[in-house]
Amino acid sequence: MTTQTVPVDHELMAAAAHVARTRCQGDNHTMAAAARARDGRIITAVNAYHFTGGPCAELVLIGTAAAQGVYELDTIVAVGDRNRGVVPPCGRCRQVLLDYFPALNVIVGEDDRIRTVRITALLPESYVWADHQLDDE
Repeated sequence: MTTQTVPVDHELMAAAAHVARTRCQGDNHTMAAAARARDGRIITAVNAYHFTGGPCAELVLIGTAAAQGVYELDTIVAVGDRNRGVVPPCGRCRQVLLDYFPALNVIVGEDDRIRTVRITALLPESYVWADHQLDDE
């Protein structure tokens, strides 16, 4: 099996880190996400932490992108506040990202092991939301 190497989008990482540093203050917003749209635009968002399970930054980003007319994302990254660096998506986000963007690239890893992988690599043998896919027929 061959693995396609996708370059790490450092500009995207910097955008997420900037939002984490400047907008994630306090307990309500602790993560930032940035995604590159297929047309090159960068969309950013922060999580909305709540003890009932508020949405992660990646999920807020999907809505933010749609509100800006962006429905195709190429790459996404999440960064934690307090200089925590890149944080991989949780299981729920992995499934939602796969359902919405099956060809999405995700930046993961830490320090010198930062890399870009397909969302399918983060959720192998995954469930396919068939009802959602029927719209494409």
